[in-house]
Amino acid sequence: MFDDTTPMIDRVRAVLPQIKANASKAEADRMVPAESIELLKGTGLHRAFQPKAYGGLEMPVPDFENCIALIATACGSTAWAFSLLAEHAHQIALYSKTLQDEVWGDDPDTLSSSSIAPYGQAVEVEGGVRFSGEFGWSSGCDHATWAILGFLRDDADLGKVYSFAIVPRSDYEIRDNWFTAGMRGTGSKTLVVKDAFVPNHRIESVPALMTLTSAGGALYPDSQIYHVPFIYVFASCFSAVSLGIAERMIELYTERTQGRVRAYTGAKVGQSIPACMRLAESTHQVAAGRAFLEKTWAEMRDHAERRAYPTETQMAFWRTNQAYAVKMFVAAVDRLFEASGGSAWFDDAEAQRLFRNSHMTAAHAYTDYDICAQILGRALMGLEPDPSLF
Repeated sequence: MFDDTTPMIDRVRAVLPQIKANASKAEADRMVPAESIELLKGTGLHRAFQPKAYGGLEMPVPDFENCIALIATACGSTAWAFSLLAEHAHQIALYSKTLQDEVWGDDPDTLSSSSIAPYGQAVEVEGGVRFSGEFGWSSGCDHATWAILGFLRDDADLGKVYSFAIVPRSDYEIRDNWFTAGMRGTGSKTLVVKDAFVPNHRIESVPALMTLTSAGGALYPDSQIYHVPFIYVFASCFSAVSLGIAERMIELYTERTQGRVRAYTGAKVGQSIPACMRLAESTHQVAAGRAFLEKTWAEMRDHAERRAYPTETQMAFWRTNQAYAVKMFVAAVDRLFEASGGSAWFDDAEAQRLFRNSHMTAAHAYTDYDICAQILGRALMGLEPDPSLF
């Protein structure tokens, strides 16, 4: 569909009209339409973090996140679900080659969803664990054939160790319980696993994944993306989606307000001082948030390319910068939505969908700024990280 020389951002821009046209269907179906997934797979973006050994792109973080922000201007739900489906390849690349062959060997286009909270129960058996549990919030799971699931694994020396098991679609059922006010189209349903055997090569601990000491941590020494802790790359999509939603809200508010006339007086709203001031402040706020994120993404890229492991303070900033940016984006969206009039509240109005989805980007555990302020504050004070803060 696309020439190999076509920049990824241009490939995404080419399918954006169809993604936008499917946004209402995503809401109605409570999942990303298969057509939208196939359109985005046609760009190759789903291979952004896949190893080149399997035909992947090993794309730098800033390039990927700018694509996700662009998709979010058309459909926040699609951007959210697709970005996670794509970003999981970074984590899988840190597992054993045996696992990677299982996932990508027969179908390099295979996607994986996740539910990373440690809800799983595992019983140690020879060669692995018997694994069970109910795992919510698995965005895009209808389009995935593998799932990355969290649990606490018993370790004789360390006690309970936060770990991830990777299981095939044949080992879990999808429970359709995704009925929400925001991000309706992400299809973030619950995965149910009942006594599945998970061999050891499909399990890694979070400490090993974070320090690149996992089975696949040294598989790609020449790569320029795998040399930073995966969790910061994984979580970058939340702020990128929030950015795209806010940028679209600015466009929409401008379009609607320029031609809006007050019903009772006939006054032209676009010429009013408050309308101009709201637009100006939100524009500044979103531009500042984008610049902040771009700086953060660039730092991740720089560390990966130099194979320089970040300091604890650097990681605290990466962890919390994104949540602060989301806080800015939500404020910018709120400022414009509250001045958009009653018609913005209709079910078919794009503005109310942007408003709902914007707030949902701030509801994820990773973008909870109350938590993030504590994490960064402790780091700046030279205190040890608090393990109760995620």
